[in-house]
Amino acid sequence: MKKAAFLIAFSLTSLVSIAQDITGQWNGMLKVPGAQLRLVLNITKTDTGYSATMDSPDQGAAGIPVTTTTFENGKLSFSIPAGHIEYTGELKDKAVVGTFKQNGMEFPMNLSREAIEKKEPKRPQEPKEPFAYYSEDVTFTNAKDNITLAGTLTLPKKEGVYPVVILVSGSGPQNRNEELLGHKPFLVLADYLTKQGIGVLRYDDRGVGESKGDFKTATTADFATDAASAVAYLKTCKECNAKKIGIMGHSEGGVIAPMVAAQSKDVSFIVLLAGTGIPGDELLLLQQEAIARVEGATDAEIASSKATNRKVFDMIKSAKDASILNADLTKYLTNLQKNPPKGEKAPAKPQGLSDEGFVALQVSQIANPWMTYFIKYNPATALEKVKCAVLAVNGEKDLQVPPKENLSAINKALLKAGNKNVTLHEFPGLNHLFQECKTGSPNEYADIEQTFSPDALAYVAQWINNQTK
Repeated sequence: MKKAAFLIAFSLTSLVSIAQDITGQWNGMLKVPGAQLRLVLNITKTDTGYSATMDSPDQGAAGIPVTTTTFENGKLSFSIPAGHIEYTGELKDKAVVGTFKQNGMEFPMNLSREAIEKKEPKRPQEPKEPFAYYSEDVTFTNAKDNITLAGTLTLPKKEGVYPVVILVSGSGPQNRNEELLGHKPFLVLADYLTKQGIGVLRYDDRGVGESKGDFKTATTADFATDAASAVAYLKTCKECNAKKIGIMGHSEGGVIAPMVAAQSKDVSFIVLLAGTGIPGDELLLLQQEAIARVEGATDAEIASSKATNRKVFDMIKSAKDASILNADLTKYLTNLQKNPPKGEKAPAKPQGLSDEGFVALQVSQIANPWMTYFIKYNPATALEKVKCAVLAVNGEKDLQVPPKENLSAINKALLKAGNKNVTLHEFPGLNHLFQECKTGSPNEYADIEQTFSPDALAYVAQWINNQTK
């Protein structure tokens, strides 16, 4: 569920071409999770072939050198080992049709002679100021970790006492609006709920936006202490009804909400938006298979990937020491790269990256504090202790947190807790972000104009109002 970071870095190239004129400026739009980046490739002819530089206007970078580039038989390719990046494309009808790869992930990106203007995505649900309610930027302290968190508190009116729900974001560094792919789900949620008489506190993740702390070293348990600090803060707010404080968590936030509620009697209710109910390793295997299948992977490819990931996850779950885990993973992934066992296939190595460098990259992505904690953690541990009111909802087409397995597990754990105030609901046709969608693939998220289904907004608001009467 972790979101990937995409940093563009390029270096000098030489090109060997056939008769086609490849010199000049080539423009492309790279669509990656969380961003759309315009890229400009500038190619000039030299005595020995060609040289090129890259601009990334949306990152404020120009004249970036490219490392290794070839142009042969109408096919253009370049690789940037430092950024674990490679591109391959074919010149067709005055355009290069190709694929951008980074860290084993692939994204279509075509290059053309025409300049590309970045269009702001249409987001009709995004509220604009002035708002029809009270809004205040606030800060509060996580005393346990000694960090200050910053957020926004919205209330139906400045004066009065209201139930308040805390919004906790999903995995990856996100601001108080849970902003991703041009969408601001938490801004839309806060706007809608506040208009329905419910106060909302949303905050930047630690180390993001105006919040202090280090995001990179934090685990889900650490983020839970941030959410608990938000509860403590609301108890000091005279406009907040201290007996009607809730937590609404999306995705990983849906893991965090029960962790806090299980330890605090100050939490009156929790809402799990695509929250998980099964152990992290099982969730990731389901997620990877569901996404691969909808994107056209074969049964053999899925089985191979699953076998490899299962072995890696088992190593993490049984590891007692980080250094030993790193050594074991390095050994396994090195052997996998050189001599894959039957039924497994080594991940594609980016061009220009050594086997050692590729293995080191994979180990760093797998054996970090957040990932190892997530893989080992079973959400039932906290859910079995939750006594407050619970609403757990999923989209039918959620491929990241498959609904049937997770809602069933959540219900089972809450029954074990003896919790009799539990509501489960699966929304037809909605994805992980609660958008109306076609397939549920993450590749659709950015192209869908809707940020959050109106039906889901209404359902959640009504449930909260029923709990806080």
